[in-house]
Amino acid sequence: MRVHSRKIELEDAATASAAASDTTTESTTFLYLTCDLPPPPLFKDEIMENIIPQVNLYTLLTKFNNESEKEYKTYKENFLKRFEITKLPPYLILYIKRFTKNTFFIEKNPTIVNFPVKNVDFGDILTPEIKAKHKNTVYDLVANIVHDGEPTKGTYRVHVLHKGTGKWYEMQDLHVTDILPQMITLTEAYIQIYELKTDAPYTNSS
Repeated sequence: MRVHSRKIELEDAATASAAASDTTTESTTFLYLTCDLPPPPLFKDEIMENIIPQVNLYTLLTKFNNESEKEYKTYKENFLKRFEITKLPPYLILYIKRFTKNTFFIEKNPTIVNFPVKNVDFGDILTPEIKAKHKNTVYDLVANIVHDGEPTKGTYRVHVLHKGTGKWYEMQDLHVTDILPQMITLTEAYIQIYELKTDAPYTNSS
């Protein structure tokens, strides 16, 4: 992955549109992709009270399309960063950032992520040059970890695909039950694992 960063000078608003020459690029590896949820509505009326916000998975993945910029703040400096995936691995782990911590407590974002269980094309977020180097870019979901309840005292469930039968199972502690794939998409997904679809064995060629 390549991370393109440029510094924002708070004293000069014009610097926020810095030239490309001010951008630094760093090549790095990643264990997982952090997907940022949009903030939930601060205030709810009577109609919105029972409506859970939703977002499409592809909307979250635009963070890595080498076009979208995200602001990162430190104590002294602010940066705009772009993320460019340069190689797709055989397995992709998505970490959906549901928890934020402030000075006093931890908050949980209840937004539901709408995602397909099969045929997720990560090639859509690759640049044309990088996509041309990949024969396969389509993934299937093989595991889904869910967090239920409050941020500090919730519980976890995991959905796992049995590849031999094609059936999905839900596990929580020592309890294992089968589950329909349509029900998995309605959960508050926290961590997801996707497997690359390919007929040939994966080789780590440079």
